[in-house]
Amino acid sequence: MRTAVAVWRRRHSPLCRTTDLVEAWVTFAVVLLITLAAPAVGWLCGTLTRAALQESVRVQHEQRRPTTAVVVRAAPERAVIPDPEMASERAAHAQVVAKWTAHDGTRHTGTVTTNRRTGRPGDRFQVWTNEQGQVVGRPMDNTTASTHAAIAGIGAAAATAALFEGGRRLVVRWLMLRRYARLDQAWAKAGPDWGRTGAGS
Repeated sequence: MRTAVAVWRRRHSPLCRTTDLVEAWVTFAVVLLITLAAPAVGWLCGTLTRAALQESVRVQHEQRRPTTAVVVRAAPERAVIPDPEMASERAAHAQVVAKWTAHDGTRHTGTVTTNRRTGRPGDRFQVWTNEQGQVVGRPMDNTTASTHAAIAGIGAAAATAALFEGGRRLVVRWLMLRRYARLDQAWAKAGPDWGRTGAGS
């Protein structure tokens, strides 16, 4: 960026090459794009994501109902391959056999996950059920939806800015290769006579 500003200041100098001006203009255009287009892309992505997530929130709250489950007994232990990343999660939760009454009045029994504090027979805890009475995850709330939408918008803006900057770097690299190629050509012409008396050097 500083190089482009310096080039722009000495653009009328005879030492300023065409490739220098091109680099300055490309940098100026990329700065404008990062300043204006990247936030616009982020805002658009965040708005569309928020609308989609709000619709999911509405549907989930329509289809999922809270109910109280009662622990019957601990679920039988299953042989699993140890996973260090899941160890803390397994330590905080327990698999239990529980019974619950769905929103339509039907009774169900099945294996569910609860925390260790409510894992004893007779303990009660809240679960969410779908239209078939099966236990499902808690529906997303509006705050979570807005947070995810904001993260998506920020990510889209950052990715757009990175794309523009990556394009600028590719153009600058191409310009540098052209400069080196022209320098090699000029040196090839002047090189054989360099330093000779009467060679015009």
